[in-house]
Amino acid sequence: MFYFLVVIAVLLLGYAAVLVSLVRKGRRIPPAAYLGLAALNGLILAAVLAWAIAR
Repeated sequence: MFYFLVVIAVLLLGYAAVLVSLVRKGRRIPPAAYLGLAALNGLILAAVLAWAIAR
């Protein structure tokens, strides 16, 4: 479960880095990008809660 959390955290950081690079280039972030970011955040939150409860 720990490795799953690490993979999700790395994906979240990579996705956020892509969004930041788009903003720095002056492009607008599409609304679907916020949905993807929220989904990754929700996934990592659910995984952390499941891991904490299982311990």
